[in-house]
Amino acid sequence: MKGRSTGNLEMPMDLKCYVFQGWEPRIIPAPAQRDWMDSAPESFPYRCLPLAIANSHGWQVLTPFGFEVEWNGGPAAEDVIVRPDANVLPHEVPVPLFGLGTFTIHIQGLFRTPPGWNIFVSGPPNAAKDGIAPLAGIIETDWPPYTFTMNWRMTRPGHVVRFEADEPIAHFFPIQRNVIENVAPRFVPIDEEPELKAQFEAWSASRDAFQQHVRDHPPAKPADKWQKFYYRGLMPDGHCPVADHQSKLRVAEFANAGIIHHAPRPPAAAPAPRPAVAAPAPRPAVADDAAWTIAKYEWILKTQERQRALSTQASGIFRVSDVSGSGEEFLDHFYAPGRPAILCGAIDHWPALAKWTPDYLRATLGTVPVECQAGRSGNARFELDKDAHRTTMPFDRFLDRALANSGNDLYITAYNNAANTAALAPLDADVGEVDDILAADARGMIWIGPEGTFTPQHHDLTNNLLVQITGRKRVVLAAPGETPKLYNALHVFSQIPDLTAADIDFTAFPRFRDVRLLDVTLAPGEALFIPVGWWHQVRALDFSVSMTFTGFRWPNDNWQDHPRRA
Repeated sequence: MKGRSTGNLEMPMDLKCYVFQGWEPRIIPAPAQRDWMDSAPESFPYRCLPLAIANSHGWQVLTPFGFEVEWNGGPAAEDVIVRPDANVLPHEVPVPLFGLGTFTIHIQGLFRTPPGWNIFVSGPPNAAKDGIAPLAGIIETDWPPYTFTMNWRMTRPGHVVRFEADEPIAHFFPIQRNVIENVAPRFVPIDEEPELKAQFEAWSASRDAFQQHVRDHPPAKPADKWQKFYYRGLMPDGHCPVADHQSKLRVAEFANAGIIHHAPRPPAAAPAPRPAVAAPAPRPAVADDAAWTIAKYEWILKTQERQRALSTQASGIFRVSDVSGSGEEFLDHFYAPGRPAILCGAIDHWPALAKWTPDYLRATLGTVPVECQAGRSGNARFELDKDAHRTTMPFDRFLDRALANSGNDLYITAYNNAANTAALAPLDADVGEVDDILAADARGMIWIGPEGTFTPQHHDLTNNLLVQITGRKRVVLAAPGETPKLYNALHVFSQIPDLTAADIDFTAFPRFRDVRLLDVTLAPGEALFIPVGWWHQVRALDFSVSMTFTGFRWPNDNWQDHPRRA
């Protein structure tokens, strides 16, 4: 299992993005997928491993709103017209500054790298856009107190270019400043390395033979039509010469270092002067044994969270690759300690990952009646009143409404699973296994809904695996140790349903000021392990299809002794 879960990994580089109040940069790990690669016959371009690695080498900055740009071909700045969608703040709108068909996007973030490191920024690799080209830049980010900008240049006068909301507008990654100037390039005759020459000739001969075999005996499976030596990190004789060959990149979220901004808080009072040696303040006495016990438990939780916060490795969300065949490692590092993790590549073999588009779902399910939650947006207690929102309608009508209207009004949730088992059964063939983690007979519960569906802050009484198949979801989590700060008054729910809301009443919920939140975005093909007791809320960023699983290989029955309120 590869990831940030073991102690023998190198310490992570500290890349910081400082944000002011009101800044909300949308930054995600760059995905390996590209629409044009997905639509190619047999997804042929993904056979080129360097292409996929370049796609995911860094982070993407997404535009929070849609806009159009048009250039009349002139050299002046005013020859470029930017037309943003409605309700965009003026300071966020891209601006023409330099002329010659260019415009500039201000990035909401002040980046800091360790000494000697720069940031390379350009457009998304291998993602051509008609009529426009990204301009690349290298910025020293270890010393200046300045933000940077992303620039694009129009290439076709009179052609309107549109960027949709949440479309990538920049791609960046750190590079070391002095490396390129210390490179000593030279040409060398291949005969100076006879072993390398022999290896190349052996590979060339094997490739020719392989391609001839494919022509003579066309394989039934697309994956058998190409030789995979480089992809698998193998030499022509089948051995792996390096331990760190990468077939996928797992770039960390910014969530661990980022801060979710709440409503403006009153400034803290200036600290009173202290003597050179201050005596510790007396701890308040607790009146009775029951109150003392509660205070003791809260102290333990608070202390544990303070300890974990000392290390981003100990307190963050781990990203793990190559899960297959490593069930006991997953048990040791995540399941048993109750540590969340994003599993990357665990469902790459599922047909659902490529198939479950709205068109496919419509063709497969048609008019079959499905149960869903409807009319939720008018009820602040929609999650508690789930039974009141149960509605049955033909699936195609549900899908039409979900595609036409964003928001939280309509949703097929896990609560509808029992009623939908037969209706959604045609999708079962597209769902695979998660090797060595889920039990062989584990069945998932399907969630389908539009952009904007929302599950309020709560914790579950089981360990859950949230598998993202179509679209993206934003998940905001808090550790079990933060429970005293989350005002859990009713069963598993917080009195603060949305921990990212701008209007949280800190007078009513003063402890929430100090809660530590983790914020991750799940992309298609990723799965989030949410341990029992971890608080989380979930919002769909696109039309979304997800599944949750609770059928792990190990015991998962903690719900049985959860205390009931009298």
